[in-house]
Amino acid sequence: MDTTEPRYVIAIGASAGGMEDINSFFDYTQLDSVSYVIVQHLSADFKSRMVELLAKHSKLVVKEAENEMIIKANEVYLIPNDKFMTVSGRKLCLTPKELSHAPYLTINRFLSSLAVDYGEKSIGVILSGLGTDGTEGAIAIKKAGGMVIARNPETSDYGSMPSSAIATGMVDFILEPPLIPGMIEQYVMNGLNTIAEYKEDKKSVAIILDIIREQSPLDFSDYKESTILRRIKRRSASKNFNTLDKYINFLRETPDEIEALTKEFLISVTSFFRDEAAFNFIQHSILPDILLKINPGDELKLWVAGCATGEEAYSLAILIHEQLIDDLKDLAVKIFATDIDTEALLYARIGLYKDDIEKDITPERIKRYFSKEQTGYRVKPDIRRMVVFAQHDLVKNPPYCNMDIISCRNVLIYMAPTLQKKIFSMLLFGLKIDGHLFLGISENPMPIIQNLDVVNKKYKIYKNIGTKQTVRFDAFSLPQLLDVGHKTSHTLYEAPTVNVSTSIGENVSDNLAKELGCLTICIDENNRVVKSYGDTSKYLLQKNFTLHLPELLPRPLAVAFNTASREVIVTGKKHTISGIRIAPSSSITVSISVYPLNFKKGAPRLLMVTIIEDKVLALSPEQHVAFDERKHLDQYIFNLEEEMREMKDKLNAAYEKLDASNENMQSFNEELVSANEELQSTNEEMQSVNEELHTINSDYQLKNKELGEINDDLNNYFRSNINGQLFISKNLLLMKFSPVTATLINLRDTDIGRPIGNISTNFKFNTIIVDIEKVLEDGVTIKKEIETNDGKWYQVTTMPYIRQTEYGNSGAVITFSDITELKAAQEELQQKNNSLLQINSNLDYFINTISRDLLEPLGGIANDFSSIDNLDSQNPELKAVLNVINTSIEKVRLLIGDIATIRRTESGM
Repeated sequence: MDTTEPRYVIAIGASAGGMEDINSFFDYTQLDSVSYVIVQHLSADFKSRMVELLAKHSKLVVKEAENEMIIKANEVYLIPNDKFMTVSGRKLCLTPKELSHAPYLTINRFLSSLAVDYGEKSIGVILSGLGTDGTEGAIAIKKAGGMVIARNPETSDYGSMPSSAIATGMVDFILEPPLIPGMIEQYVMNGLNTIAEYKEDKKSVAIILDIIREQSPLDFSDYKESTILRRIKRRSASKNFNTLDKYINFLRETPDEIEALTKEFLISVTSFFRDEAAFNFIQHSILPDILLKINPGDELKLWVAGCATGEEAYSLAILIHEQLIDDLKDLAVKIFATDIDTEALLYARIGLYKDDIEKDITPERIKRYFSKEQTGYRVKPDIRRMVVFAQHDLVKNPPYCNMDIISCRNVLIYMAPTLQKKIFSMLLFGLKIDGHLFLGISENPMPIIQNLDVVNKKYKIYKNIGTKQTVRFDAFSLPQLLDVGHKTSHTLYEAPTVNVSTSIGENVSDNLAKELGCLTICIDENNRVVKSYGDTSKYLLQKNFTLHLPELLPRPLAVAFNTASREVIVTGKKHTISGIRIAPSSSITVSISVYPLNFKKGAPRLLMVTIIEDKVLALSPEQHVAFDERKHLDQYIFNLEEEMREMKDKLNAAYEKLDASNENMQSFNEELVSANEELQSTNEEMQSVNEELHTINSDYQLKNKELGEINDDLNNYFRSNINGQLFISKNLLLMKFSPVTATLINLRDTDIGRPIGNISTNFKFNTIIVDIEKVLEDGVTIKKEIETNDGKWYQVTTMPYIRQTEYGNSGAVITFSDITELKAAQEELQQKNNSLLQINSNLDYFINTISRDLLEPLGGIANDFSSIDNLDSQNPELKAVLNVINTSIEKVRLLIGDIATIRRTESGM
């Protein structure tokens, strides 16, 4: 077996926003014996620098793929920008991209081929991107027995690709990019056990959430699974359970543990003025604008959703109080602070905080807005009265409306995308137009971003610029109309609702009404029956398919009821009509009484109607007045006619509006159809272009970062360079200079852009303009030695400034190198050389003179010895002495000759 063959091949698909994910992924990759293939959406016209950029984040060998390249372990392969890539026979296969305006599904194509070639040894990773590319490939890998991981779309600005893959149900893990390498390593080491454990954990979480839902009104099923699982495991470990199955059994047997686990889910971290800079921005940039626009008599309303123990709500109250004092305004302020946790709300209502709040609040604010007590600091009444605390479930309850500011910070990060979208829509509904939304640093309102204007991206503050959104309130829980439910067995005319056990009070009321022969009916403001007590068959018509009371009453009772109910609605007081004969042949008369049951402001109106025989009431002769049906019938008919006229006018007005609106809508619809066709034809092309633009933008950002680093290097070089430099444009304008040059030529920053000829210098450099022009024209380098007015010397080098992107010279660079010391050394050397020349000349004269002076006596001596030798040539001893003397004289003569010759040679004579 080839040792270079990888155990697994990991294919990474990415598009818009994927560059950051890929870098983050490889920052944490330590696994060897596997191969990585990166498939990105790239424009065919775009030159990618991914190889060199990714090499900074990975110790592995990074290559751009080539056709027929064998896949080897511990290497990273990148798709070329102008090619499709597949894998076949353990080799990468490249084919040219066809010209197309539709998106290139490069990720699907590669993942599908990887599934065929590597089967269960294939791993697919779907990172950030727009569209659905990668979804089909993920399905193919999963069907082949491989593993699929998607990055968490909730934390990505471009989550379409991972979301699409997740929706198939084929994704094994949903993780942040830095966590993906660790999960892959576990999978490579443990195989399918990792997925099995993950799926088993998901089942356990579902069971635990069902247990909580059965025992409490809270539902955490739409919260982030990873967060819920982490807190369940932490709680389970604290109870010394090593498996979730054992902890589930413990939960079922211990109701108190359910409450404790619920509190574990609800734990929130908060403090006064958390992210102080964000609160300062609100105080100085948001509140003044809101207060300026608010009308006299209006109320400033804020909603702090997920307020926990109240610190954030009180922080906003303090800001508003300070702003009102600064603006000298007297304004009603109402801050609704809500949370699902009743214990946290109780703490917030008390408003007593520990001494450690001193680290979050300035001493001035503590002195002004808090009272010191033995156990800490208590919020003063002026601030406390501004805040209303209430229990509220963002998941189930409807929103507070017409808010100037809604703060929902660090709440949505614990929720799944579907739930986030619902709550974001609800928050938007609660905002006024131009109202502000304040989120946590890690939260992103992408589902409603089209309705928002970004006020401050860093602090996550947005303004509502859209129209009011429609919220489906059937998704929320509303208060019950009555505390008791309706039964379905006792009486014929009750509204169908859920069955509940009949209470003792209901039985007593029902039996008492029967005993007295009385019928009591509770109706709403539309005369619809809500509840009844007593025998209905005695007074009501047997109609099984209506709950409208006037239709159930005999005509005399219906007429009397109409009069009495109208009187009660107008006066708000009980009204009774007696002496009513139910049937003309009957001698029995009855009384009908209508009572206002619930006329509180804002509450639904309810009426209670009682029907009882007059004899039971034991009316006096004065009270017993016969019922004049004709009189009441005329009024009844008049009331009906009035209602019909009002209804007709309303219908006519509505019809006219509807007719005009219909014409506008028809015209608008035609335009929409046309626009929709155009949009559909360009949508895919725009999506493809957008992805390519984002990829290019990411690459440009990296290039910009590198340019910044290079610029820093150049600036540091400038500061440290002991040589002065001038950069001159081809128009002979000063473009840049080094700090050293500023002291040499007395330059200032304001001199940049001035003609070089207009700048006075302390150099004796009259040919500077001529030299620059020659350099620009011929491209030569000119070097000169120039003396300054203060006696210093510089070597001035004028050379061309060449840009790679332009043809020819685009300017000149003049470098000033200080050679003052070198110049002084040269002069000193010249002086010494002159001295040596003089010494040599004197030495020559001396040698010539002494040679002449020595040779002449030696010549005479030699002649004298020659004469002596001729006189006495027979004396051998004398002859020997004379030979020695003669030899010595000859040696001296030769020595003097050699000295003269050497000196002439040294002197060049």
